[in-house]
Amino acid sequence: MNDTDQEALILDSVARFLDREVRPYVHALEHDDIWPADIVEGMKELGLFGATIAAEYGGLGLPTGIYAKIVEKVSTVWMSLAGIFNSHLIMAAAVERFGTPAQKEEFLPRFASGELRGGLALTEPDCGTDLQAIRTVASRDGGEYLVNGTKTWISNGIHGQIFALLVKTDPAADPRHRGMSLFLAEKGPGFTVGRKLEKLGYKGIDSAELSFSDYRIPADRLIGAAEGRGLQQALGGLELGRINVAARGVGVAQAALDEAITYSQVRKTFGKPICEHQAIQLKLADMATQVRAARLLVEDAARAYDKGERCDMEAGMAKLFASEAAINVSLEAMRIHGGYGYSKEFTVERLYRDAPLLVIGEGTNELQRIIIARQLIERNPV
Repeated sequence: MNDTDQEALILDSVARFLDREVRPYVHALEHDDIWPADIVEGMKELGLFGATIAAEYGGLGLPTGIYAKIVEKVSTVWMSLAGIFNSHLIMAAAVERFGTPAQKEEFLPRFASGELRGGLALTEPDCGTDLQAIRTVASRDGGEYLVNGTKTWISNGIHGQIFALLVKTDPAADPRHRGMSLFLAEKGPGFTVGRKLEKLGYKGIDSAELSFSDYRIPADRLIGAAEGRGLQQALGGLELGRINVAARGVGVAQAALDEAITYSQVRKTFGKPICEHQAIQLKLADMATQVRAARLLVEDAARAYDKGERCDMEAGMAKLFASEAAINVSLEAMRIHGGYGYSKEFTVERLYRDAPLLVIGEGTNELQRIIIARQLIERNPV
């Protein structure tokens, strides 16, 4: 089977799963903010929790380009689902790229099967984009580390079992990043899940506070077995995360465009479908162009990632443009629907609420602009 056939087979399987197991239930689950337990089990069976993990560890070993298309397809139906396996796969990528052989053998097969699921624990109450300002500290105590601190806005925080936890192992280090380390932290004594955080959109997936009070973690859970590399390891995983968020943006925007195209052909004003009015045609043209441009930027970033090249600029461009496209296209779809677009009975209302997360998550769009500009200068010295 060639790559094209494999891609078609995988995407067809995902599409059939979404039509059968997700689409009929998403409205009720999203409305009541319910963790989609049955859908998660279905995603495990599809292998989505091992989508980018190498086949030698039981994963699908998919190229990032195919993974991005899966994320887009999932997000056209319910964007929250992509977050459930994305956070998990960023954690897995950190282990696969930087972990010791023993860590890879112990954890990656269980990550790939979905037996052990989790995410990334970076953000803190007083620290979002500026990760070097984290205050969670891990102090060496014999063969263990003692962890104290708090994380917040952690995806899969309630239903996940293990997290890539970013801490300070040397709070006095200068520069600060040399004192940061990344651990695999499983739930246990001293690891407490706080309140579930209520959100405007992005329902279903659990976002929670995590607290660590004299939480003991074995020293062999330090990713890569060396202190001081945590920030670089976390940022390496975020490249994949930003491609995922960009693909989600494409999915949300495509779904909004689809809703607008359909509605514009059935809604009539002044004796004809509104799609025949020039004002609506101008909107649809701009929306479709934004969706296509966003998709091409995602494909470009995925190719760079798969080549092993530094791609923070490409991933940043994709994330920036696609997430802004999701905001713009979902708003225009709502306006095309008129009053109905403001009703919870229509899908565009949910898409409009889901889109804002994408301009904030995995690094704000303001940060992406700074990254892009700095890379432009670095890659084009005078």
